[in-house]
Amino acid sequence: MSEVVHPPESVYNLIPKEEVHTQKPPMYMSKFRPTVVLEKKSTKDAMRTMGPAKVEVPSPDKYLKKHSKEPKLPEKTQSSKEVRHIYTARKPAVPVRTDNPPMVMHTKRDFIKTTTLVPMKPQPTFVDTKKGHKQRLENSGLVPKYIKKKDYGEVPEYLLQRSEEEQRAQEEYDNFVKEQKEQGAMKHLSDEERQAVVEGLKKSWDEVHHEYQGLSLVIDTLSKKAHKERLEVAMKQLENDINLFERPCG
Repeated sequence: MSEVVHPPESVYNLIPKEEVHTQKPPMYMSKFRPTVVLEKKSTKDAMRTMGPAKVEVPSPDKYLKKHSKEPKLPEKTQSSKEVRHIYTARKPAVPVRTDNPPMVMHTKRDFIKTTTLVPMKPQPTFVDTKKGHKQRLENSGLVPKYIKKKDYGEVPEYLLQRSEEEQRAQEEYDNFVKEQKEQGAMKHLSDEERQAVVEGLKKSWDEVHHEYQGLSLVIDTLSKKAHKERLEVAMKQLENDINLFERPCG
């Protein structure tokens, strides 16, 4: 409960007040505090000097020598001659002159004569670098080989199919619009129906006009102004509709 504060001229200030002493709860003390203090003290005492207390002093003979930190190659286990001897010993022996080659199929065709009679035609190439690098002329794009195709210059089949689909979709859309226009076409009203529509419009105009007459004289807020404009637009639209239906048919 909060204490009520009175002004200095109040009579209640003359009444002696009882002093209320609040007793604070004992401060929390972790049970691991002695262990943490002991560990911190032992670690701090060990680092009082420059570095740990017990450090092995380096020997004067173990100084940094030249090329001592460079990577060293592994020592050779065998000499190069021995290794070469091992690899040469594993190769198969040279065949004897009297040995026949392992050929199963035999032919009487003279390949040398055939090669000399029908020489290979050189492929046309072109040089594309100053160092003489050559490439085949057929794959360079400089040879007009595509104009020699049978279907060169013709419209692709997929384009014809796409144009047919677009034409079909346009015809379906035109038919749909035509049906909608036929369904929503205006019909001729009789005099009784036209009079009933005019009476309904006038009744609606009277209701809106009655609501308009009930507006406050002072339009001081945005909502009142918007409501007034909305009623005026509705009345104007109803008046146009009434004039349209009351117009004589010519």
